[in-house]
Amino acid sequence: MSLSSSMKHAAKIALGPGLRRVRYLIREAATADYFESQCQQVQRGIVNQYISFREQGIVPYRNIRDAGFRIYSQFEEDGIILYVLSMIGFKSRRVVEMCCGFGDQCMAANLILNHGFEGYLFDGDEVCVASAVSFFRSKKECLLQVPAVMHAWITAENVNDLLARSGCSGEVDLLSLDLDGNDYWVWRAIETIRPRLVVAETNPLIPSDQSLAMKYDPEFRYRGGHYLNASLLAWVKLFRERDYRLIGTHRHRFNAFFLRNDEGVKFFPEVSVVDVRDNESLRQAEANRWPLVKNMPWVEV
Repeated sequence: MSLSSSMKHAAKIALGPGLRRVRYLIREAATADYFESQCQQVQRGIVNQYISFREQGIVPYRNIRDAGFRIYSQFEEDGIILYVLSMIGFKSRRVVEMCCGFGDQCMAANLILNHGFEGYLFDGDEVCVASAVSFFRSKKECLLQVPAVMHAWITAENVNDLLARSGCSGEVDLLSLDLDGNDYWVWRAIETIRPRLVVAETNPLIPSDQSLAMKYDPEFRYRGGHYLNASLLAWVKLFRERDYRLIGTHRHRFNAFFLRNDEGVKFFPEVSVVDVRDNESLRQAEANRWPLVKNMPWVEV
């Protein structure tokens, strides 16, 4: 072995673990880029298929939950959102999310990263906001435009000011509400934006015939338990007042989708609370867990 070869061999031994780590990270990054690119290509094909269905007047699914799949959402909301928005057509390509968590598991991420949406995201936890900013900045799709991520405690009193300060007003394609508390009261107060599609979390324990919401408390912080939010019937009544209709839920039935009445009537008719909640797990929840919180200070709405 020559001196030069010996030196190279010695260097490889000395730097071996570090070099292997670098090579691993390079391969990992390349693999992630490949799968993200593949995901984008697949979703382009899905959107094109939905556009074809729309032009032919075809309704491909009996229930919107049948369109579900998960990319960044906690459950299969990503697929449902993509289905509904593709069938009614992307317009503003803007999405608002309250609250976004760490960013890597929220309703807005798939639209931002794979469909070119502008994002306006909010969360009351500084750690979540910092993580969300870091997550989106790490993505090539956000090199030139990172979504606006604002740290704020959202209340019915400040929500419109927060939206205006974020730079978002007027029509948006999607609003996701996941505050784990005052969601009902915050939505009732929103005037700055006019979403076409809204995803709202309901309290699945409350029976179908009860129109109840938790008592409004701007300082409320979710610390576990089942006293939070509002029943599906309460949400339906409030959305009807604002010219929206219930078009379905995800398969677990507690995240509900509401579409503005001037959008997609041909493809997404209104569905009833009873039909949506016709589910064995919800019946068990009503029987076993609703009695534990039924005497909390609920407000009939």
